[in-house]
Amino acid sequence: MYKKIIRKCLSNLGLDLIRLSPSTNPAFQLFKGLSHFGVTVVLDVGANVGQFGTSLRDVGFDGRIVSFEPLSEAHAALVTSARSDARWKVHPRCAIGTEAGEININIAGNSVSSSVLPMLASHSEAAAGSAYVGAERVPLLPLDDAAADYLTAADRAFVKIDTQGYEWQVLDGAEQTLAGAAGVLCELSLVPLYEGQKLWRDVIARLEEMGFTLWAIQQVFTDPRDGRTLQLDAIFFRTGKLDNSPLPAFGTD
Repeated sequence: MYKKIIRKCLSNLGLDLIRLSPSTNPAFQLFKGLSHFGVTVVLDVGANVGQFGTSLRDVGFDGRIVSFEPLSEAHAALVTSARSDARWKVHPRCAIGTEAGEININIAGNSVSSSVLPMLASHSEAAAGSAYVGAERVPLLPLDDAAADYLTAADRAFVKIDTQGYEWQVLDGAEQTLAGAAGVLCELSLVPLYEGQKLWRDVIARLEEMGFTLWAIQQVFTDPRDGRTLQLDAIFFRTGKLDNSPLPAFGTD
């Protein structure tokens, strides 16, 4: 009875009541996987202003989140997003890649499409407002270095990588972290969107060689002109024995 009343009230407001389900909510689908594999900490690489961390909290994930973001304006907004959450840490501003140093990152007009790599017309023409409007020089660190202070031997980590074509370089600098990780979410491009990027087949093959199983695929970026899917989020979990051997180097229980 009460459910019908609530549904009617929402309907009058132009809203609907839908049961939270892995088949209808991508964040909840990921949350079910994180719970199933006992993930204790999510490493959020390419956090932008904190959309990913916020979505995880909204569906019930109460583990630790560590976010990494290179752009100064987005990083400031990210810090604000995480400020009231004691279990959500924001690393000092840096890009994540193969090695330590500095690198230029191109700033997209929509912020979320910013990348170290040059953007191709296939992207800018499919997403209005995504063309580059500037650039920043930012610190660069491999994830194996950046994540060291946040992980312990007891952790089951999950690594989310959303770096707009730069995923391969992130993987290059994350081999130790990934060897002890329970899972990975990696954005995959089906067509070249950034100059020099690796496409979906290469990334899937690499993660499978590292012992991860493709668990779920979620649509991310569709060309509104013709309906073609351009990018996906692919979720992987290590379904066999988890190799935690490298993790004691990060800390102690």
